[in-house]
Amino acid sequence: VDLRYIKKRSKFIIIYRNLNRIENINHLKKFRKICKAKNIQFYVANNIKLAIGLKSNGIYLSANNKSLSYLKFKSKKFNILGSAHNIREITLKKKQGCEHIFLSRLFKVTYKPNLNYLGVNRFNICAINNFKRIIPLGGINLNNLNKQKNIISDSFAILSEVKKKPAKIFSRLF
Repeated sequence: VDLRYIKKRSKFIIIYRNLNRIENINHLKKFRKICKAKNIQFYVANNIKLAIGLKSNGIYLSANNKSLSYLKFKSKKFNILGSAHNIREITLKKKQGCEHIFLSRLFKVTYKPNLNYLGVNRFNICAINNFKRIIPLGGINLNNLNKQKNIISDSFAILSEVKKKPAKIFSRLF
């Protein structure tokens, strides 16, 4: 991730997910230091030991993480974020102590076009019915960025569009 596009005044969160399971701790510590300097929150996905070792802002629990053992790490300095696809998973994330829950697929995604997506109305119903902060995720791109104004949420999460066109998305957002 090239952090030069991110201005210090902006509020961003980076979630580190390593699917290879081989960590380069020194590289991660340098990256974490840059994130701190730019005032970017840094979270580690599904690895509590690594999150504590890197002194991250907290941990991110993916939708397939069903463990309730993370509650003992919840504090004001260590946050828990979660991801869900339906109401049952939202309930589980609340039990896990998640402060913010990413609700996935807001819009149709290009990489799996046959999968269901919520759309603006169904997302808003989920956001109203849940007291936790629900954050939309999935399918957000340059074409449907204006639809974010209709979402009942003060933030949103994007991944694919940042990978494809980081300069365009950052210039459009800021």
